[in-house]
Amino acid sequence: MLAVMKKLTYDEEYNFENEGEDEAMFVEYRKQLKLLLDRLAQVSPELLLASVRRVFNTTLQNWQTTRFMEVEVAIRLLYMLAEALPVSHGAHFSGDVTKATALQDMMRTLVTSGVSAYQHTSVTLEFFETVVRYEKFFAVEPQHIPTVLMAFLDHRGLRHSSPKVRSRTAYLFSRFVKSLNKQMNPFIEDVLNRIQDLLELSPPENGYQALLSSDDQLFIYETAGVLIVNSEYSAERKQALMRNLLTPLMEKFKVLLEKLMMAQDEDRQMALADCLNHAVGFASCPLQKEVLRSGVRTFLHRMIICLEEEVLPFIPSASEHMLKDCEAKDLQEFIPLINQITAKFKTQVSPFLQQMFMPLLHAIFEVLLLPAEDNDQSAALEKQMLRRSYFAFLQTVTGSGMSEVIANQGAENVERVLFTVIQGAVDYPDPIAQKTCFIILSKLVELWGGKDGPVGFADFVYKHIVPACFLAPLKQTFDLADAQTVL
Repeated sequence: MLAVMKKLTYDEEYNFENEGEDEAMFVEYRKQLKLLLDRLAQVSPELLLASVRRVFNTTLQNWQTTRFMEVEVAIRLLYMLAEALPVSHGAHFSGDVTKATALQDMMRTLVTSGVSAYQHTSVTLEFFETVVRYEKFFAVEPQHIPTVLMAFLDHRGLRHSSPKVRSRTAYLFSRFVKSLNKQMNPFIEDVLNRIQDLLELSPPENGYQALLSSDDQLFIYETAGVLIVNSEYSAERKQALMRNLLTPLMEKFKVLLEKLMMAQDEDRQMALADCLNHAVGFASCPLQKEVLRSGVRTFLHRMIICLEEEVLPFIPSASEHMLKDCEAKDLQEFIPLINQITAKFKTQVSPFLQQMFMPLLHAIFEVLLLPAEDNDQSAALEKQMLRRSYFAFLQTVTGSGMSEVIANQGAENVERVLFTVIQGAVDYPDPIAQKTCFIILSKLVELWGGKDGPVGFADFVYKHIVPACFLAPLKQTFDLADAQTVL
């Protein structure tokens, strides 16, 4: 056991700033040692716990005068105990009294010893990883929460000189806050004040780089949102805090949008568009549309879950802008959003679907009919994926009980849509699309095959749907050795 602990220790040559092949091999070696430690724990859990406790306490008593690799490995061993001596739902501080007491003592030492101030990134990161792994400790001894919060928020964590530490801390801080939930209540306003400057939206200007990257900032925004939503404040207070959080973002969005319209240099445009994407709002912008549209789509997907039907009034205008000057990829990524709305709200979105059904189809047909070079594989693949998305959309509409949306598009349009489905079922050698098309046809026969179906549908069934069932398997491209085709 002691040999394994010794082998886990970093050597002097390990390059933390620029990790290469040797470093990767050592990380892999550490994983093997961890498995060994887990097996030793199965043989004698008591011995492992006692050994780790001895090493940990001895090292942390004198951490100021101890080399970084020994301090790191001491904290690492405490971290590894969680998997070596597993419990359900992280309940390390209840049940077995001996083990719970030992872990509680070590955690208390970790957070009160001041080791979080050790000047080496490996020790700092190990400290934060460990307090997040043993978050249940803070339910038993909540008096230590402020100490750890300060470590997260100052030069040891989110304001550390190393971007690697700042980035990892942003993620771990988000997890820490979520896990503590109601215990965070006394500290909410203080935390929100302290992270205010980290939430500022700033594209890289004059070589100045913000403390946190956009991805890191997303974690901090999420953390702020969780703090406000889970607080015990009144609805009015929560609303005020949310407004404080989002107003600067929206104001900066307008400013950056104006700058983007004026920017000439493409790199500058890209930096601004990235920043706007991060801020995410509704924008019909003639520049760098892909980045912004992607941001708006992600935002809407999330808002459908958060706001439910309150988001519906904003969908038509967002859709209208997203359908302008579309390429195959834009449409292919936009359709899942409409499918999500259709499947979730069903008949509630019927008027909206009615209104945007043909504009969406026209945009799709326009892209599919664009001539492409014979050997352009990527264009062919994009069209195939768009075709699949289009049929998936029709399947969602018919499957969500809204076939009347199609029926109400006028006889000519209905016929055009039906012919595209027949084409998909018979002419395209794409088993995934074929399967979807047959599901759509089957559903329409079930819904419209009786007396109440649209005029002329019975004729369509006999002239086109029935023959399609025989024509598809007779095609040379129909491969009965392919499982997807057989389905």
